[in-house]
Amino acid sequence: MRRNRRVKLVATLGPASSSPEMLERLFVAGVDVFRINMSHASHDTARELLYAVRTVSKRNRYPIGVLVDLQGPKFRLGEFAGGRVAIKEGDVFHFDRTETQGTAERVFLPHPQIFEAVEPGHSLLIDDGKVKMRVIENKGGRISATALNAGALSSRKGISLPDTLLPVGPLTEKDEADLAHALDLSADWIALSFVQRGEDVADIVKRVDGRAAIMVKIEKPSAIDDLDAIIAAGDGFMVARGDLGVEMPIEKVPGLQKKITRKSRAAGKPVVVATQMLESMISSPVPTRAEVSDVATAVFDGADAVMLSAESAMGQYPVEAIQMMDRIAIQVENDKAYTAIVHATKIDKQPTAADAIAAAAHAIADTVKLAAIVCYTATGSTALRVARERPGLPVIGLTPVPATAHRLSVVWGIHTVMTGDPENLSNMVSKACKIAFEEGFAKSGEGILITAGVPIGATGTTNMIRIAFINDKGEPVAG
Repeated sequence: MRRNRRVKLVATLGPASSSPEMLERLFVAGVDVFRINMSHASHDTARELLYAVRTVSKRNRYPIGVLVDLQGPKFRLGEFAGGRVAIKEGDVFHFDRTETQGTAERVFLPHPQIFEAVEPGHSLLIDDGKVKMRVIENKGGRISATALNAGALSSRKGISLPDTLLPVGPLTEKDEADLAHALDLSADWIALSFVQRGEDVADIVKRVDGRAAIMVKIEKPSAIDDLDAIIAAGDGFMVARGDLGVEMPIEKVPGLQKKITRKSRAAGKPVVVATQMLESMISSPVPTRAEVSDVATAVFDGADAVMLSAESAMGQYPVEAIQMMDRIAIQVENDKAYTAIVHATKIDKQPTAADAIAAAAHAIADTVKLAAIVCYTATGSTALRVARERPGLPVIGLTPVPATAHRLSVVWGIHTVMTGDPENLSNMVSKACKIAFEEGFAKSGEGILITAGVPIGATGTTNMIRIAFINDKGEPVAG
């Protein structure tokens, strides 16, 4: 099976999409990667879902990716007497360490890290920013803040601190257990939530040691401040627009989306745009025009993938939402302006032989008007470099490594096929021609460009380009 688009589609699994029958329908509709949200999934549920996805993948001979999304540190208020209280603009409200029910004047805050780090002038955002406060004092185990708007405070609602660099890592005790479970299940991607610093990502990448790829969710101001270090450390990135729009002024989110997308592309690492892309399709069979434009913008920007959250996890129309995303992506990628817009963002070449080969492959394929680029890749790095150039023709990634095939499922334009290492250079060309022909990417008389490393099977040695033309049997033309 092949897709008729380059951008990939990610769908979150949930009550509306967990049955084997629905998984199959969603895959056929266009899903390339399934996301398991550990904020809502138990270990048993995660195991069942991953097994079901692998079953669909094997049956269709298509490497579907699995992204396990860790919850990350969540900060919540304590309990209020009666469940909620009303506050007025200008009220002074207190957060303390006393484990009693809250009132209209105070509430228990069970997070010592907040008391260690928050300072006067810092903002507090409660219940996804519905109530905003500014800290006026942090003293003696009590934080005092002024309400900037009227609203209601309810038991166990979340509290965000966009101005505060908290002394916590990205993994809680729950996340540690979930990470170990995801690695035992051989998940392809692990998403880290509420990352603050590049060094935190580097530590986790080192701990995971290649057992999965790390996708960093960018959703805090501190992550934006340390974005270059985070992109250097991570394997992929998600523009988590929901929490990003809570922690920062919402009008900044579109510009930040473009910035994160641009920097990720420049690094040759996949970037996913997520949150509320087709939100109305939770309860409607058709999206709003603004939502269609939103998805199209991400595709025009050259994002590797776009993601559905509640639309596929708990919505009434999960299949229709994926079909809509698929149609939008195909329409955008066939727009006459698409190539010019995608390449309007200048991607600086890195001074390595492998990057030079990838850039040359793009230029040669455009000049000679070939049918496809075929990359032999063990780790996926060759395919990533070629995809970074956003070439105007299909890219086929050939790999003998199942983990590589599944991780590339989120990368722009890569159609991955599992195959063994070729025996020699002649077999390498023959295998590439046969697969390009059989997968429907090249017809008789058309040519393909092949990139690989010599000696064959050695990682990190992308150093060769070959052009081959195909006959009516899918074999290379002699001579």
